[in-house]
Amino acid sequence: MANPIKPSLKTEWLAWLLIVLSAVIAVYFYQHFPDRVPTHWDFSGQVDGYSSRAVGAFIMPLMMLGLYLLFLFIPYLDPRREQYAAFAGTYHQFKNLLVAFFFVISILTGLSGLGYAVNIGFLIPVLIGLLFILIGSLLHRVKMNWFMGIRTPWTMSSETVWDKTHALSGRVFMLSGLLIAATALVANPWKLILFIAAIAILVLALPVYSYVLFRQEKAGKK
Repeated sequence: MANPIKPSLKTEWLAWLLIVLSAVIAVYFYQHFPDRVPTHWDFSGQVDGYSSRAVGAFIMPLMMLGLYLLFLFIPYLDPRREQYAAFAGTYHQFKNLLVAFFFVISILTGLSGLGYAVNIGFLIPVLIGLLFILIGSLLHRVKMNWFMGIRTPWTMSSETVWDKTHALSGRVFMLSGLLIAATALVANPWKLILFIAAIAILVLALPVYSYVLFRQEKAGKK
């Protein structure tokens, strides 16, 4: 069975390059890390968790590889696999974006493990916010499927509701991304307030909007 996203050298080279680079850099980190390295930070950017140097060095490259393989095999599992051909380019952009995101995170956390003064409390929220903004710029192109996008009972029941919900979802993700990035610029408790607001917008606005659209569509057919 042919893969509907049609992976090729053109679509895969960036992910391959970043995964290989992360593995090579991980070996360097492993050789130079102390026995314990920071691998978790609290909301203020203070270290609150440590791991062995092996975990600290190789967990991110392994996550990148696992994520990449998952993206390759998801279309085979989806009952709506034929839909992927309609947004294959966007699908590859999502895949490369997430692999690149974890690559950057692996570099920052690795440098921190080496003892460099990396401002994790500032950089990570900014990167997560940027990730949300970039995801928002792509969501409107995603067609109905079972694995990617805003999947509610109402979006999965109507192509029209799916398309309209995803037209709004891009703006909602961008707004949430801006709020998350803004947490890097404010002190507690505003960090937590902005973060909760960003997540609440995502969790509440899009399902409610899709439900309203579904009810309107259903009422219009009566």
